[in-house]
Amino acid sequence: MDFGKQLQAQQRQLLCCQTNSEAFNVITPPRQPHSYKPNIWRYDVIQSLQSKYKEEGYRRQAEKLVDDVKLLFLAAADEVLPKLQLVDRIGKLGLSYLFQEEIRGALDTISSIKNGSPCLEGDLYATALCFKLLRQYGYEASQDVFIGFMDEKGTFSSANKCTDDIKGLIELFEASHLVLEGENILEEAKVFSKATLKDIYPTLNSDLGEKVAKNEKHNNQILLELAKLNFNIVQATLQNDLREVSRWWRNLGLIENLNFSRDRLVESYMCAVGLAYEPKHSCFRKWLTKVVIFILVIDDIYDIYGSLEELQQFTNAVERWDSREIENLPECMKICFQALYETANEMANEIQKEKGWNIKVLPHLRKVWADFCKALFLEAKWHHNGYTPSLEEYLSNAWISSSGALLSAHSFFSIMSEVTEETADFLGPNQDLVYNSSLIIRLCNDLGTSAAELERGDVASSILCCMMEMNISEEKARNHIKGVISNTWTKLNGQCFNQSPLFQSFVNITTKFARVAHSLYQYGDGFGVQDRDTKKHILSVLIEPL
Repeated sequence: MDFGKQLQAQQRQLLCCQTNSEAFNVITPPRQPHSYKPNIWRYDVIQSLQSKYKEEGYRRQAEKLVDDVKLLFLAAADEVLPKLQLVDRIGKLGLSYLFQEEIRGALDTISSIKNGSPCLEGDLYATALCFKLLRQYGYEASQDVFIGFMDEKGTFSSANKCTDDIKGLIELFEASHLVLEGENILEEAKVFSKATLKDIYPTLNSDLGEKVAKNEKHNNQILLELAKLNFNIVQATLQNDLREVSRWWRNLGLIENLNFSRDRLVESYMCAVGLAYEPKHSCFRKWLTKVVIFILVIDDIYDIYGSLEELQQFTNAVERWDSREIENLPECMKICFQALYETANEMANEIQKEKGWNIKVLPHLRKVWADFCKALFLEAKWHHNGYTPSLEEYLSNAWISSSGALLSAHSFFSIMSEVTEETADFLGPNQDLVYNSSLIIRLCNDLGTSAAELERGDVASSILCCMMEMNISEEKARNHIKGVISNTWTKLNGQCFNQSPLFQSFVNITTKFARVAHSLYQYGDGFGVQDRDTKKHILSVLIEPL
C-alpha cells in the first residue's frame, strides 16, 4: 500500500533528527542458526479447559447485577463527580460494553454543561477525571481546563498545591496521555505528573502507594460482584474459542513441518483477545488468531530459514496467489504457502457468508499478504547485502513489515457490520491511522527484541539504524525511538477523533493494535519467550477464574 508523498512527508516530520539518502553500510554479523523453544501450552490441557460459568444461572445472576448498576446511574443523576467516578470505575473493571447507553447519557449531560461544572473548579482530581473521560469517549474537551492549576509562568510548579493531591496527580498523568498535536499544556502536565509521582512514591504510606501504582480499591460491592462474575462468564467464552482454534491449528499440521518457527497459538489468541474480548466477537477472535499465527510463521521463514532466491519465489507466489510458483521451493515452504492459501480463501468465504455481503473479500486479503511478504523480502535483501538503511528508509518499509496494515485489513472485514464496494477501500479515509498504529507496533517490537536479534545476526532494527545514522549509543538510540513512539501516539490520538461513525469500530480496533504491542513487548519478546509476563497474562485471563 503506497501512500506516496503524503506519508513520506509525514515520516520526515516524525523524525527529530536530520536524515539523508546516503547508504549506511556496516558489516553485520552472519545470521546464526536459530530455533525457538517448544510451545509450553499443551494441546490436551487447552482442550480440557472447562468453566461452570457458561451455565445459564450465572448469566441470569449477571443480568440482575447489571440492572442494579443501572440504578446507580439514576442515583448519581444530579451529581457530576459521582457520575464521573462511576463511569471511570466501570471502564477500569472492563464493564463498559454492558452500559454503553448509560455512559453515553451521563457524558452527554456533563459535556452539555456550559463552562463546566462549578463543583469541578479548583479540584484537580475531578477536572482531570472529567477531561479524561470526555476525551476517551470522543467528546470535545479543551486542555485549557488545566490553566487554573498552573503558575503565572504557565507551568505546573513543584511548589503548586496540586503536588499534595495524589489522586489528582494520577488522573492528570492519565489524562495527559490523550494529548493532541500542539497541546503544550498537556505535554507539560505529562512531564510534571510523571516526575512528581516518581519523586513522592517512596515517601508514601502503603495505602497511598497502592493508589499511585494504580491499584485503587473500589468500594462499590455491586460493581465488584458484577466485575468478578462477568469476568468468569467472559472467560468461559474465551476458553471455548481457544479450544476451537487450537483444534484448527493442530489439524492444519503446519508447525510439525517448520521446527525452526514459533509455535505460539495461545499467544496469538491472546492478541486477538486484547483487541476484542467481548463475547459477541468470537468469530473476530478466531479469524485474527489465524492471521497472527501465520504472521509469526512467515516472518520466521524470512528471518531464519529461506535463502534469498527461495524467498523471492515465495514472495512471487503470494503476490500472484499461484501455487505453481512454489514448485522449486523446500517442502516446508511449499506446505506453508499452501496452508496460507487455503486458510485465507476459507476465511474470506466465511466472512462473506457471515456478513451476507456481495463484495469479494479475498482480493483485499491477498493484497495485504503480498505487501507484507514484499516488505519482509526487502529486509532480507538488506541483510543479505550487509546494508543498514537510514532510519527514514527503514521506517518507510518497517510499518508494513510490522503487519499492522495486514491486521487492519483483516480486522476491517471481520469487525464491520456493513461494507460496500465504496467503503471496501478502507485505507482511503484511514491511511494515517493505519500508518501510525503500524509504526508503534514496529517500534515497540524493536525495543523488545532488538538485542536478541542483533546477537543472532537478524535484520537491522530501528535501534541499530538510529545508532549508525546518529553515531550514538544504544541507550540514546532507544530513548530516541521511545520519543518517536510518544510523538506517534499524539498523532494517533488526533486520528481517533472526527471519524465517520461508520468506521468507529474499525478505528477502535486499529488503535488497540498499538496498545497490544506495548503489552507484548514491554518487558522483552512477548512472542519468542513464553515463560515471562505473557505467560502470567495468559494464566490470569484465559486459564484461572477469579
